Amino acid sequence: MKLAAVTMLLSAAVHAQDARKSGAEFMGESTRAMQRDDTQNPAMLWVAGGEALWNTKAGKADKSCASCHGDARQSMRGVAARFPAFDQASGRVLNLGGKIEQCRVSRQQAPALKAESDDLLGLEAYVALQSRGMPVAPPSDAGTRAAQQRGKQLYMTRIGQLNLSCAQCHDANWGRKLAGATIPQGHANAYPIYRLEWQGMGSLLRRLRNCMTGVRAALPPPDAQDLVELEAWLALRAQGMQSESPGVRP
Repeated sequence: MKLAAVTMLLSAAVHAQDARKSGAEFMGESTRAMQRDDTQNPAMLWVAGGEALWNTKAGKADKSCASCHGDARQSMRGVAARFPAFDQASGRVLNLGGKIEQCRVSRQQAPALKAESDDLLGLEAYVALQSRGMPVAPPSDAGTRAAQQRGKQLYMTRIGQLNLSCAQCHDANWGRKLAGATIPQGHANAYPIYRLEWQGMGSLLRRLRNCMTGVRAALPPPDAQDLVELEAWLALRAQGMQSESPGVRP
């Protein structure tokens, strides 16, 4: 009897996981083809810039990322798939961009890069590329778990003049149309992305702020810790899904 119950639970878990769909599945074929083909994917321009920065010495320490980490194709394999993660030094959860900035300031002794700058997005995209095809695998330490739960609360909270939560769109109404566009399930397994609407690259935090604008909510700062914690929840929500970075979206 116990074995049967366990089997049923495992079956239900697999079914729930199988029901998850990447945002790419809600796109037209031409956009999916653009993401699949690195020669067509415009995000690869930022990846090339990120690779150049990876190997460029900077700051008072006169070090590059490669000075410490070597070849990113080996040293960064799977790293992006494990962010956001709790950072003991700062006492808070950091996303990939935050970790890059921390290393740049503390290790290279260089000025922080501007949020949503091409340089920072390029480094994020280059590092994220090394995890492409791997499962999203957020850590399960106590600090990260606490941040994920705070992020979940924000995900479930109604905000803005339209009084909507993330969950109301992406859990309850995915697949339906909103302003002519199909609502995806909202899985964050392809960031940073090249968004055709933006005609450029952007981070998940930019996309979250976009959604907040859509429901007419007050916007937090671009690097607000609440948004990073929401990103941590979205990583847990996408756990096991395949990393697609750098993605292309409409």
